[in-house]
Amino acid sequence: MSAAQAPSPNRSGKQAQLAALAEALRPELHRYCARLMGSVIEGEDVVQDTFERAFAAVHAMDEATPLRPWLFRIAHNRALDLLRGRTIRMAEPIDAANDLADTANPDPMEMLMRQEAVKTAVSRFAELPIHQRSVVILKDVLGESLAEIAAVLDLTVDAVKGHLARGRARLREINAEPPGPPAPPPPPSAALVRYVALFNQRDWDGLRALLADDVRLVQSAHPVRAGRADVGMFFTLYAKVDGVWLAPAWLEGREVIAVFDQRGDPEPGYIMWLEWQGGRISLIRDYRHIRYVTADARLQLMVSV
Repeated sequence: MSAAQAPSPNRSGKQAQLAALAEALRPELHRYCARLMGSVIEGEDVVQDTFERAFAAVHAMDEATPLRPWLFRIAHNRALDLLRGRTIRMAEPIDAANDLADTANPDPMEMLMRQEAVKTAVSRFAELPIHQRSVVILKDVLGESLAEIAAVLDLTVDAVKGHLARGRARLREINAEPPGPPAPPPPPSAALVRYVALFNQRDWDGLRALLADDVRLVQSAHPVRAGRADVGMFFTLYAKVDGVWLAPAWLEGREVIAVFDQRGDPEPGYIMWLEWQGGRISLIRDYRHIRYVTADARLQLMVSV
């Protein structure tokens, strides 16, 4: 390779910085994306897309560009693309709110606003217009400064203040509305009940028999596994883990599996999600290595199996 073709040491260093930052930033980025999308599962999809796009583009980025706001900007734009695909269009006037504080030591009202945002269910953020939503999440959930938010969203600081004031006011209205009782989850499908029962019985061969020939396994940043033989190793690995117990659950309108590290644990540690085609499993998504997803999840257990 000639000198002209050799990769720049600085470029290589930028990629190493990105790799180091990616793992540390995943939970924080997910808190942002989940609330933008109104879904912890879709938020993780945006996080995955963000890192794929970032690693593909890092060699072309300006050396002076700080990585953290750059990643948030990629995530924000990807979420907007997906939201536009749902035909969500929310416009609002931008008025400055110059009286908002932005100090290292927030006053009691600032702390109250942060508590308001943190206690709000992930799905309720979708009721805010997108710019209000983004600003409130970045300021009151993640604690970013107004200047940092302006850089991420490509807005002026005054515009950020305006969106923040209106978003906070709307969030107070949302949280003042008493939530109705959650609808009881429907009974689990027979296919899911069978999967859970076979897993809890440690019938690994029975589980492998459920796999489609072209089945895929997705586990966070790990390489995607594909095909019955490769995905079958998933159960070989779980056979070495003692105590794991599954139960059918309902999350964000979809049927999922709650995974308990031990059968007697009061709360599940993470989730799995299956897709089926022709009576066989076509996709397994295992969240074991990204447990932050369930930190904001509101699971409804269906039955004990």
